[in-house]
Amino acid sequence: MADHGNDTPDTTKRGGATARTGAPGHAPGHAPGQGPGDASHGASPAPALSRRRLLGTAGAAGAAGLAVGASGGVLGAAMADGEAPAALATVGSTAAAFHGRHQSGITTPLQSRGHLLAFDLAPGTGRKQAAALLRRWSRTAAELMAGRAPADDTGVALDAGPSSLTVTFGFGRSFFDRTGLTAQRPVALEPLPDFSSDVLDRARSNGDLWVQIGANDALVAFHALRALHKEAGDAARLRWQMNGFNRSPGVTSRPMTARNLMGQIDGTRNPKPEEKDFDRRIFVPSGGEPAWMAGGSYAVVRRIRMLLDDWEKEPVARQEQVIGRRKADGSPLSGGTETTPMDLERTTADGRPVIPANAHARIASPETNGGAAMLRRPFSYHDGFRDDGSPDAGLLFVCWQADPLKGFIPVQRKLDRGDALSRFIRHEASGLYAVPGGCEPGEYVGQRLLEA
Repeated sequence: MADHGNDTPDTTKRGGATARTGAPGHAPGHAPGQGPGDASHGASPAPALSRRRLLGTAGAAGAAGLAVGASGGVLGAAMADGEAPAALATVGSTAAAFHGRHQSGITTPLQSRGHLLAFDLAPGTGRKQAAALLRRWSRTAAELMAGRAPADDTGVALDAGPSSLTVTFGFGRSFFDRTGLTAQRPVALEPLPDFSSDVLDRARSNGDLWVQIGANDALVAFHALRALHKEAGDAARLRWQMNGFNRSPGVTSRPMTARNLMGQIDGTRNPKPEEKDFDRRIFVPSGGEPAWMAGGSYAVVRRIRMLLDDWEKEPVARQEQVIGRRKADGSPLSGGTETTPMDLERTTADGRPVIPANAHARIASPETNGGAAMLRRPFSYHDGFRDDGSPDAGLLFVCWQADPLKGFIPVQRKLDRGDALSRFIRHEASGLYAVPGGCEPGEYVGQRLLEA
């Protein structure tokens, strides 16, 4: 787990999460009934009945003592009377933009719930069917992220706002073989090398298509998961799925970097969007290779089980030596606050480095890796208990970079050679995915590849 983690970037300046205002069920900057995704799939000019508006109308009906269920009854009356539903809390009303230069879910602040899943294209499915699938998925994702229920909705999240929902799509190496697009496969999608801490389950690794779902409400996240799984139809079959979580917004008295299940602040050294070289490190530039990846990024996904029983036996002082940072506030052992740069040259009175030579934070730091950096955006997970009674829990590690050969791989290779944390973790699943840039209204994710 490289120390490049998950400070929450301010994406309001980057087309990310923005609070919804104005009429219920409508995103800012759009006419009523015409949210961000409407242009791509022919929404009618009539006002859309959003999950948020349905909650308000149902609540108004209850207060008036009206019966629900008759055709054109309570909902029709509420729509006709123009009754406004009660306002959602900030957590529920916040929405992320589906359309834009980059896909959402990369610089979007970490959500409290997440699902990672991979699909394999069904036998006989080729480029044409893959394009149709991405078109369906993009349409559905745009609807859900705007807080609108898609056709044939399950009703799981009818009373919720968008809750910062994001949906992100990527392509695995095998996708290009199955669709006859090997000439368009990026060089950066070469298989990841083997590492000494790998105990990989091949059935839970890789995959033709990768989907990341995040939201600040568990039902909203599951709603998106269910909708996209149904939309896969006969074109793709689920290969693996992993479910994760983080702290919910508002549960701490001050904004802070996330904690992992070891109790350690995790992600202090994340690149930040305001840094001048952020885009160069994280996103493929225009004019890069291949051309269809402009504005995209590469995601490395690792399921890292933490050996918590062993870790928790260690005294806090020893845990801090393993990490190189204080457990309470994330400050480096060399002194200061969480954001104080590590003093890698500082020594104790007897000449030993204050931050041990094998400390995780030292080995993973950009200063010791030729400036290699990646944007970490993980989720924690807990999948019950193993046969020996130990928790099956750890980190769904997701990191983003413009080139994994300059991000994840050199850092992980160095960690592999002597990270003190290695004895407390196991890498059990792995994947590398090319995540194309975002799309404009009327387009779908991956269109520049599939229709080239």
